[in-house]
Amino acid sequence: MSPSPQASQDSGSYVLLLRLDEARTITAGRRPRQRFAAGYYAYVGSALNGLSARLERHLRKEKRLHWHIDYLLLEARIVDIVTCRSQERTECLIAATLAERFDAVAGFGASDCRCRSHLFRNRGKMKATVTAALRVLGHDPEEVPAVTPEHPLRRRGTPRPAADGPGP
Repeated sequence: MSPSPQASQDSGSYVLLLRLDEARTITAGRRPRQRFAAGYYAYVGSALNGLSARLERHLRKEKRLHWHIDYLLLEARIVDIVTCRSQERTECLIAATLAERFDAVAGFGASDCRCRSHLFRNRGKMKATVTAALRVLGHDPEEVPAVTPEHPLRRRGTPRPAADGPGP
């Protein structure tokens, strides 16, 4: 059975699920300094010309800081990724749907659209609610497994975290 056109395309929207372990004050590009509470965050983005490459970029620690999310990722860690493969730009619809379910961080990630935000915060984990919301919108979300050094989206040369316990 050959893959469907939708499954083979490398474009679509994504939700980065983040964890910020401690409250931080962050300046994201031209935005004023802002306090981010500890907790879980969901960032909505899209890549209509290279979804895999965009996700790889988000996973890299060293990169040119360009988008608001790049600055937050200096402090927060990606714990999961959910993608929706599509050739249509759906990130604003996804952001509007998540705004009904979570607290929006006003203006974050939304400088090129009219959305209130593309970043949402919650005290607890968000993956189940995000995935359910995407299904309500008619998407077939793909859950990227927890991000580990062995994850296929990890670029070669990305430092591995230190092993627990004593070395050999």
